[in-house]
Amino acid sequence: MEQLTVEMIWVMIMIGIAIFLFIVEWVRVDVVAIIMMVTLPLLHLVSPKEAFVGLSSNAVVSIIAVIIIGAGLDRTGVINKLVTPVLRIAGNSPSRIIICISATVATISSFMQNIGAAALFLPAIQRISKKQNIPLSRLLMPVGFCAILGGTVTLVGSSPLILLNDLLVPFNLKPFNLFDVTPIGLALVASGIACFILLGRFILPQGDDHEAKEGNDTASGEHAHGTEEMGDYYELSTPEDFSHYRDPLYVEDLRRRYLVNVIAITEPPDFKIISPSPDTEVRSGIDIVVYGHKKDVNRMAESEGMAVKEAIERFKSNLDSLNSGTVEAVIAPRSWLAGKTLADINFQDRYRITPLSIYRQEETYRVKLDDIRFQVGDVISLYGSWKRLKELQQEGGLLFSLPSDTDYMRPGKAVWAGLWLVTALVMIMGFKIQLSVSLMTGALGMILTNVLTIDEAYQSVDWRTIFLLAGLIPLGIATEKTGTAAWIATTVLDIIGTVSPIVLLTVIGILSTLFTLVISNVGATVLLVPLVVNMAIAAHADPRMAALVVGLATSNSFILPTHQVNALYMGPGHYRTIDFMKAGLLVSIVFIAVMIAMISFVYGV
Repeated sequence: MEQLTVEMIWVMIMIGIAIFLFIVEWVRVDVVAIIMMVTLPLLHLVSPKEAFVGLSSNAVVSIIAVIIIGAGLDRTGVINKLVTPVLRIAGNSPSRIIICISATVATISSFMQNIGAAALFLPAIQRISKKQNIPLSRLLMPVGFCAILGGTVTLVGSSPLILLNDLLVPFNLKPFNLFDVTPIGLALVASGIACFILLGRFILPQGDDHEAKEGNDTASGEHAHGTEEMGDYYELSTPEDFSHYRDPLYVEDLRRRYLVNVIAITEPPDFKIISPSPDTEVRSGIDIVVYGHKKDVNRMAESEGMAVKEAIERFKSNLDSLNSGTVEAVIAPRSWLAGKTLADINFQDRYRITPLSIYRQEETYRVKLDDIRFQVGDVISLYGSWKRLKELQQEGGLLFSLPSDTDYMRPGKAVWAGLWLVTALVMIMGFKIQLSVSLMTGALGMILTNVLTIDEAYQSVDWRTIFLLAGLIPLGIATEKTGTAAWIATTVLDIIGTVSPIVLLTVIGILSTLFTLVISNVGATVLLVPLVVNMAIAAHADPRMAALVVGLATSNSFILPTHQVNALYMGPGHYRTIDFMKAGLLVSIVFIAVMIAMISFVYGV
């Protein structure tokens, strides 16, 4: 066994610090990566050039390009247009709905970020749940798991697989091609769907009927159960003596007393305010538009002495579906909004968008929305102009889709978006051009043909992921360069003894699964690939297959709601951690068994 050195001890200390900070989350994961990037050269474990090589690596550039291409496909409505035909094919059968939506999400996820694919279908799944009276908890988890599994279908489907070839370079191992993992990925997706179709009633929370039905409304309650539709738009007018001989009445008072939302109001002499702030006063002789149930609106009109108009008159153009509408937005994992309230960020004054309700774990809150502190997975219904909603979407933190016919969408560029995606794939497969160059060509093509502006391309990139990856690459370099990976590999092999290649790959798959439950899949990949390649070489097994197992198994993140997609669906699906453990354990075991079997079959291990 190689002698343990001071450099090896420092590398293991740095690995331990990184894993500890990933788990306790005292600082964000991308900050942890930057700490590694800066500290390693200060400790002389890597050179300054090696410390920052991740920022220009093939993997980082490829991930940036994939995100931009995905944003272009979404902006032109290419992805959104898949939703309607898929729902038509799915019909009314719960099993068929799960199969169709899960397969579609997995397909989309194989070419774009799986969190984006999962968020895209969330509103559609919620509508299906209500319409078909199927508890949402029986639909979301299968779809979410398949969004994660879809990342294993191509080499650009997930960050670990994009990163894989870069990590093989120091060992002079043959890189993988774009579709080398496809047979394995398709088998994993099929096995995931089969688990829920065959055993769903045993591993999924069955939910109660009220989950999919409209909840009971109360005028004085803090919240109502269920995820009910809020109703319709109504325009009302106040009499000329409305504010005489009474205390001032404010927009928030109407929401609190009658569960209606004021989305537009006039101020004398003839000024229109869209999405007024909660402290806006309702004055005499004005018109207002509210959004709510008819019975609540009538009760408000009767109690407050307002007149309900037969149709929208004053605000007809403002409320046209071409100009404004309602969306269901989800608080994204690692969102800057998590832990904040609407009041904290001065939401309505800042964005001029009206919050209608907040849904969290079987509860729909419709009053005192400004005081509710957001949690990841909360679903907030918002009304506003498409322009304002677009600006909110671009700031990040909230995940929602906008209709494909809004002004900022570019359905006329759909052909260009599809063409540039195909161009990138042809360059990769047909001409064997490097992944980063091919994908960046597709991304640049979308910008040059105005599928996206350059600013929109920049805004679409999750720079936290980029710095996470770039910052951890030097840690992987240090692990290999100092001989730490070889020392750990030899130590592990001494412990487990002589085993067959299949057993070794299974052990690596289990190890990768455990790592990705507590740290990011990117972090697990960077730390484990040098280790397992050395293990495979020492055990006279195929090091490429050992690395491939890590690249695939870091997507085996189902047992805990730590993956972005699981965190996204946990709130709307009102899942508990025990629900993920129950279903995730089965899917994780099947994942490892199918992965090893397919690698053995495809590559003859």
